Amino acid sequence: MTVQVATSAPRIFDGWTWHKGCAAYQSEGTALEIVPVSDLPGDVPVTRLDHGMLVPGFVDLQVNGGGGVLLNDDPSVESIQTICTAHARFGTTALLPTLITDTPEKTSQAIKAASDAIQRGVTGCLGLHLEGPHLSRARHGAHDPSLVRPATHDDIERLLAAQNAIENLLVTVAPESVSDDQIRVLSKAGISISLGHSDANCATAVNAMRAGASLVTHLFNAMSPLGHREPGMVGAALSQPGVSAGLIADGIHVDPASMGVAIRGKKGPGKIFLVTDAMSTIGSEQTSFTLNGRKVYRSEGRLTLEDGTLAGADIDMIASIRVLVDRMGLELDEALRMASLYPAEALGAADFHGKLGNGSRADFVHLSDDLAVEQVWIGGASVYEAH
Repeated sequence: MTVQVATSAPRIFDGWTWHKGCAAYQSEGTALEIVPVSDLPGDVPVTRLDHGMLVPGFVDLQVNGGGGVLLNDDPSVESIQTICTAHARFGTTALLPTLITDTPEKTSQAIKAASDAIQRGVTGCLGLHLEGPHLSRARHGAHDPSLVRPATHDDIERLLAAQNAIENLLVTVAPESVSDDQIRVLSKAGISISLGHSDANCATAVNAMRAGASLVTHLFNAMSPLGHREPGMVGAALSQPGVSAGLIADGIHVDPASMGVAIRGKKGPGKIFLVTDAMSTIGSEQTSFTLNGRKVYRSEGRLTLEDGTLAGADIDMIASIRVLVDRMGLELDEALRMASLYPAEALGAADFHGKLGNGSRADFVHLSDDLAVEQVWIGGASVYEAH
């Protein structure tokens, strides 16, 4: 017998609009509907929250680690579970564990781990993001340049095989290392292609987008900038309607003024969405860790290599939302969409994620009025509650 439960709050945001006097009603498995409290069946138990709001669970397409674990160090089901658990307490109910540029062997291990995690139903694991190794050495950032290389026939075959086991597979590439024909083959197979870590000019980036690349990885960072005569990859991302772009909103990777310009200037239907690019430090007391044998230091919200190069981010999703609202003055509903609906749409996963109602999964978050995470549900089950 299906258990029917409901949770009400002063306000509920479904991904588009706000509702009052309503409840999140779980009536069929993990499916969710937004229903007026007065319309609920009389025998349905209702948890009544007296403050704050219910919002869709956050969707993060770029998560390198959490809970003291970095996927590159241990690409296993256990690591993925640890990472998902660490981010759930900050409102993220679906994420792509992300492998930073590494060896072919490590890439194969990550693909198997993600496939196994999905088969075992690891809570919060949405798929896999392979960020590299087919990037540009000119814009390698914190990626080990000795591991950055062009894609071979075997690499493409490995990715095509991975797509059969992982429905939501996202791959970051640079046009310098992956041809338009290769992008076309991968995208037609259902793999989401994101452009990043590239020094390509605007025309080259646009050609890659027309070949099938539909996303851009951490807009502004590690890519050719927007110039007044050469728009670069940033210009391509903002001007191409069908392309969505991830953005690290920690106020360190991108100045809030630049974030505002990009958000206001993005031509749709593609959107700018939030990613954390989080490392193992989230949900841990780590002060340093290693990435491909190089030490990364944690200090005052920054993660840097010895030479000062930024190496991922030390921020969670709810903190990113607060940056948009408190420092940029963005409307809360739009900030919430950037953390939930827009990334789900960019990945093609919005049928079940990034919204509340219309048959969505029962992945939702109780936020206080000052945007603190009070409780988190994934698939209708409570996975975190603040004390």
